Amino acid sequence: MARIHPSSVVSKEAELADDVVVGPFCIITGKVRLGSGCVLESHVSMGNEWGVVEVGERNRFAAGAAIGGPPQDLSYRGEPTRVSMGNDNVVREAVTINCGTAKGGGVTRVGNNCLIMAYSHLAHDCQIGNHVVIANVTQLAGHVIFEDHVKVGGICAFNQYVKVGQYAFIAGDSAVNKDILPFTIAQGKYAVMRAANKIGMERSGFDKESVEAIARATRIITKGGGTVEEAIARIRQECPPCAALDAFIKFATESSRGLAL
Repeated sequence: MARIHPSSVVSKEAELADDVVVGPFCIITGKVRLGSGCVLESHVSMGNEWGVVEVGERNRFAAGAAIGGPPQDLSYRGEPTRVSMGNDNVVREAVTINCGTAKGGGVTRVGNNCLIMAYSHLAHDCQIGNHVVIANVTQLAGHVIFEDHVKVGGICAFNQYVKVGQYAFIAGDSAVNKDILPFTIAQGKYAVMRAANKIGMERSGFDKESVEAIARATRIITKGGGTVEEAIARIRQECPPCAALDAFIKFATESSRGLAL
């Protein structure tokens, strides 16, 4: 049976695995499901009277985290939207993650093995992949997408509908209003892509040929002087093919918000 501190209040609709720990002064409202090994340290607020919060296994929530509150969207009318979280995530102090909206797909999603540091905000309908690190006081507006292995420095801000590609790195104190290509480093207000994330790729086990292909492709698209379409044509011609480059080109061609150049 779950260990629930006597000062905490847990909804009768909540479903808690037998080894879940709910520390002091927590409030669980409505339809919340917590998988095996989850820990709510203290003063955690989870759920709301309309939505659903689904949390996988071995997730830890620090003091003051507020997970699954209603979306901060004027069009929201109490629809039964969700927050869905995978396994092995750490959510630090005072992080807020809001439920989705009916018009945005209905779910705010966090994958597996993510670290979301203190005072960060994930708004409605955000989609966060696996192995993502978000540093302190970073703010995501609605519908933001982070692919796998994205790393974000502290005090960053992301506009609605921005997409950040896999293995990208966003330097601290950046404001992002356009899409960031996979495997790149972006920085600034507004952020632009500065270089390939060569160190991040090397640490993640990419071979030398893939790293060099991405570095060359990044130089072409950010410093080549032509249009994105012209840059992609050059990349296809000049860069040796590899899986990473395929992902890079696919992201560039499918970007709907525009690239941060």
